Amino acid sequence: MNSTQKPNPSQRRKARKLALQALYQWHIAEQPITQIEAEFLVDNDMSKVDQEYFSDVLRGVPRIKSELDEHISKHTDRAIDEMTPIELAILRMGTFEFMHRIDVPYKVIINEGVELSKSFGANEAHRFVNGVLDKLAQELRITEVKA
Repeated sequence: MNSTQKPNPSQRRKARKLALQALYQWHIAEQPITQIEAEFLVDNDMSKVDQEYFSDVLRGVPRIKSELDEHISKHTDRAIDEMTPIELAILRMGTFEFMHRIDVPYKVIINEGVELSKSFGANEAHRFVNGVLDKLAQELRITEVKA
């Protein structure tokens, strides 16, 4: 994909799914994010993936993890270490997108987070993820939410 092409929703969705899996691996295995990214680029067919988005989220989340966790903690009564690694990765990705990917509408971020939690999370994870992302949107994208 050249830099003038806008990624289509399918490419972005695949990038999100791979970013979630990579962030999950980073959380569990505690390997360097650059090593995980290299493995994912080799092990997956990236021809139909928004690679720029994948790399941005994958590198960005670990870089500002503490800041992301602070925002998340304000909107849930669960401690960060009580969340499943999948819920936490989805919430960190969503929070990162709210803060640093203003090209992505907040409703898309919430919807994609809910869909990922339905696919990869525990039984009712999508309700939890939806509630937290909704509150985060009202904090981090207040102008967009009110519009």
